[in-house]
Parts: sequence; structure tokens; C-alpha cells
Amino acid sequence: MTYKYVGNTGLMVSELCFGAMTFGGQNAGIWEQIGKLQQQEVNELIKAATEAGINFFDTANVYSRGQSEQLLGQSLKDLNIPRDQVVIATKVLGRMDDYPNSLGLSRYHVFNSVDASLKRLQLDYIDILYVHGVDPKTSLEEIVHTLNDIVDTGKVRYVAICNWPAWMVAKAQAIAHYSGWHKFIGLQYYYSAVSRDIEHELVPMAADHNLAIFPWSPLAGGFLTGKFTREQSSAGSRRDSFDFPPINKEKAYDLVDVMTEIGKSYEASVAQVALAWVRQQPGVTSTIIGAKSVEQLNDNIKSTAFSLSEDDLKKIDEVSPLPLQYPGWMVKQQSGYRS
Repeated sequence: MTYKYVGNTGLMVSELCFGAMTFGGQNAGIWEQIGKLQQQEVNELIKAATEAGINFFDTANVYSRGQSEQLLGQSLKDLNIPRDQVVIATKVLGRMDDYPNSLGLSRYHVFNSVDASLKRLQLDYIDILYVHGVDPKTSLEEIVHTLNDIVDTGKVRYVAICNWPAWMVAKAQAIAHYSGWHKFIGLQYYYSAVSRDIEHELVPMAADHNLAIFPWSPLAGGFLTGKFTREQSSAGSRRDSFDFPPINKEKAYDLVDVMTEIGKSYEASVAQVALAWVRQQPGVTSTIIGAKSVEQLNDNIKSTAFSLSEDDLKKIDEVSPLPLQYPGWMVKQQSGYRS
């Protein structure tokens, strides 16, 4: 396992991050379709992950309405994992109960949410707190100020972002910079070979601001596991009942065909090739993987045992092109005068 620096923080995390979205799921709506792992299964997975060198674990308060945090925190206790040997991330934004202030990024909810997450995780501090999405009713200045203050309490070490547009991230960084407040250190965004939208604006912005990129759903919700082909559109996976995130399935089938061929030279599965592709993309620091079994987890971890060649990467690019959007194509066309 390789460890990488998170931006310019000096913090190091494993190149794979183990996501806990499959933990819990009991009486929790859509989360039952994603995973229903309970304590013994969670302990087995966390043990296998740490033994493989993974030191980075990701959850969220909304995953199974707090069950994921509870199971992860208890697992760290059960396995006697030293606190200073792991990096724990969770999130804030989503609704946790029916009260009007139990959602969003208001100072009220952020502070309450952090206290509740710490209690469920049985921890004294959170290493990375993500804002899980946009709150259109709370000003950016208020959000950035609140996050600065929660870091100053010592209950949170670093703050990061999920699912914001690039302009909003850049504006928030500017507010933090000119106010002398703590800045965001990284971005957790959906990124896979079949869904490369973040390459338009977010990847260049992250490079400019020295922000780490932590891709979620690198297998496109299980579609790039090799289980789905044109001949077999149902694989007994969660995509059969929870078809998310949205993808261009024709492009995905083409990718599966190409990745199957590439995998033969490495004795690797389609999933391993897909994970290797994400891992090797510019700006990517740690790729978030999920699993429902130790066997599945170990298979994903094996993706770090090889690197795709330039020829392999080109073959994948040929079937997953990302057409430039305006003003991208105009910038490319006009910038030649400086060469």
C-alpha cells in the first residue's frame, strides 16, 4: 500500500480509502439496498483493510441514519486499533430527524452534528469533516466561518467538500484565505472511467488550489465490476434495485469490453483495472472503495499491485472520451498564441 500526502497538509493517507456506506441499513430506507452489514461483518472488513495497510476510513452521519458511524466506531474499539494510526472522515448536511434545524450547513446544525457524530463514533475528534453538499439557504461566508470555528474547537482536524460546483469551492477558498480561516483540504467527488465530468472544471481547480481528490464510486455503482455486460444486464447487485449513480450504459459496456482485454495481461479483474485507472488519474490522492465481503475487499485491494501502461490508458480514453464543453474548447483553441 502506498501512502500519499493530502495537499500541503503533511497528512498521509493510504491510496485506497475504505468507505462504510454498506454498514448498517436496518430499517433505513434506501440504505437497506446498499448494504446491511452488521458488527461482526464490519469487524472482519475493518480488520482486513487495516492488515492490508489501509489507514483511511470514510463514513457519513446520514449513512443508515447514524448506524454506519456507530458500527465503524465500535469496530475500532473491538479491534483495539490505535486512534493515531487511522484517519477517520465523516460528513454533515443531510437530514437526521424531523426537526426543522436537523439538516443543512448552519452553524447550529454543524456544531450539533459534529457532537452527535463523535458520540456515535466513540471518538474525541474527527480527522476530516466533509460538507456533504450544497446548502442554498446558508451563505458561503457563514459556512466557511462555521467550519473554521469547529476546527478551532479541536473536535475536527481538517475540513473538505463533497458535491459542490468548482466556482463555489474556489469562492470558499478565497473567503477562507482573506479571512485567515482554515481552508478546505480536499474534494470527495464521483469519478470513474465512465463518468469523468469532474475533469471539466473541478480537477483543474483542485490542482490550482492544491486540493486532494478522493473519488467516490470508482466502479460506477458496481457497473464496472465485470458483472454487467451487454449479454448480462442484471448481476444480482445493488444496481438492479438502486440504479445509481447515473451513467451512459452503452459507454460503460464498451469500457467493460476494453478493460476485460486489458485485465488479461495483468491477470486482473475488470474492477481492478477500473480502480487502477482512477488511482492513476492526475490529482487523485485516495480512492474510496466499498465492500460487502472480505473477498470483495481483497479483490479491490489487489488493484494497487499493478499500474496501467500508457497504451492501456490510451485504450480506455478512446472509449470514454470527455468532449470539451464551452468555454473549454475555446480556451484550448485560443491558447495556442502563447506557445
